[in-house]
Amino acid sequence: MRRLLALRQERKLTTRHVRLMAQSLEVTERTVWRWLAAAERDEAAATEPGARAQTRDRFTVTPEVRRLLALWKGNVAAVHRELTARAARQSPPAAPPPSLPTLHRAIQRDLTPGERAGLAGGERAARKHDVFLARPRGWRNQVWETDHMQAPVLVDVDGTARRPWITWFTDCATNAITGVAVTPGHPSRESVLAALRSAVLREEPYGPFGGLPEKVRVDRGKDFLSRTVTAAFDLLDVSVDDLPAYTPHLKGTVEGLNRAVESMFLAALPGYARQPRPGKRPSRPKDEVLLGFEDFTARLLNWTRWWNTEHRPAPLRGKTPLEAWQDDPTPLRDVPAADLWTFTLEDAGTRTLTTRGIRFKRRDYVGAWMTGQAGIRVRIRFMPHHDHRIEAYHAATGRYLGPADLADQATEEQVSAVRRTRAARARRLKKDLEASQRERYAAATQAEPPRRLGALTGAQADAELARSADTSLSQLALPDVIPPAAPPADWRTPASLAALTTPGRPRPLPSGRDCAPAVPDGPSRQAAPSTTDEDGDA
Repeated sequence: MRRLLALRQERKLTTRHVRLMAQSLEVTERTVWRWLAAAERDEAAATEPGARAQTRDRFTVTPEVRRLLALWKGNVAAVHRELTARAARQSPPAAPPPSLPTLHRAIQRDLTPGERAGLAGGERAARKHDVFLARPRGWRNQVWETDHMQAPVLVDVDGTARRPWITWFTDCATNAITGVAVTPGHPSRESVLAALRSAVLREEPYGPFGGLPEKVRVDRGKDFLSRTVTAAFDLLDVSVDDLPAYTPHLKGTVEGLNRAVESMFLAALPGYARQPRPGKRPSRPKDEVLLGFEDFTARLLNWTRWWNTEHRPAPLRGKTPLEAWQDDPTPLRDVPAADLWTFTLEDAGTRTLTTRGIRFKRRDYVGAWMTGQAGIRVRIRFMPHHDHRIEAYHAATGRYLGPADLADQATEEQVSAVRRTRAARARRLKKDLEASQRERYAAATQAEPPRRLGALTGAQADAELARSADTSLSQLALPDVIPPAAPPADWRTPASLAALTTPGRPRPLPSGRDCAPAVPDGPSRQAAPSTTDEDGDA
């Protein structure tokens, strides 16, 4: 437009110039002539006095309008009504606010799409309009990312509908899922260690992905930063990159996997919790059959194998994660399975082996290898929450001695009876701690039935059942906490009835409320004599 205006001022503008401009911009010649006329008007207005004042008088978004947009969640009509009401309440009346179309145009002009989305939906909505840098794609096992994900699918776990948790590790260079563990209940550091073992091992059925990574990214999860997990990473010579809170874009590989598994696999399973339902409130059909935990784990592992061997993510440019992994010549660092098991156990210090075994957490653990070993010092290592077995190592040499199982372990019937009693007590009192009532399950890396954690000795089970049997509802009742209220003064009590009654014939009682005497209890109860008339009426 500036070139055309210069040609017009020099009286050299022709139709040929306009035609070439229209062809280059792919518009009509009439459009170019209209743009040229508008440019001439703007240039003339810019040289006239008061033109800048007119530009300054244009309505712009003020801090007050931004606050109202945040208050009304981006509702421009509500902001306009609020501005109109405030102007009407002022004395003397202030200038009327801009019209609703003017307010709409100002908001569209002065606020970016990210600001409008943030004022309406918060920081997470604004983040969708941000631009993020992509990390360069490195080599295999350079960086792993890990995360917990609660599957939006209801699964039958011992007769209870639960949403299992998935813990997995993924390789950022090849998009391969290196390790996965499924927990029926809330995950813990045991879930992280189980997924880590399946990620590092390359033997069947975990391979060929695996080996030790150079770095692992976590998002401030307390399970990933626990003492046991960090100690395992340190022993394996793996650095942990603790990302800032609320920055999912910094671990986009595993976050993308969380979104992909829901849309590509979980949404088609029975019991999907986010399925739209008819009616006002979402509800599950009564005849819906949920998957068992074992079946759900088997299907998830099959989908994981499909993802690694058949799926072709866009960043890999037509390759599967397996092909990208095999084409990478980077050497791998492997760890023997026995050493990996040792490194991923929690250290409980040293104990003295006695004739009763190893005393740990006020319980005795015994093993066949203990014969003739009483008196030596052993170091105990155990899997978190798996309190039915511990692993023993020689305290001086570090040599592995063998496992030790809980002595006098309760039977499954005793454990079930104790759990039922605990649940009944929790329903009555509603004061039991969450930690004692939470049922923990072992993380599974293969398709298998859910395994509860929390071993009991037979003596502990019998003692808890005995305590629960002694506590009955009659003992929990407190009848003397609220004493009975005194009767009103105008009511006839047994004492007043005795004063009114004379031997022989009773005195007539007043009418109304006073004619309903209370009947005395106990031995003083007497039958009130009555008289009837000839018709039989009292």
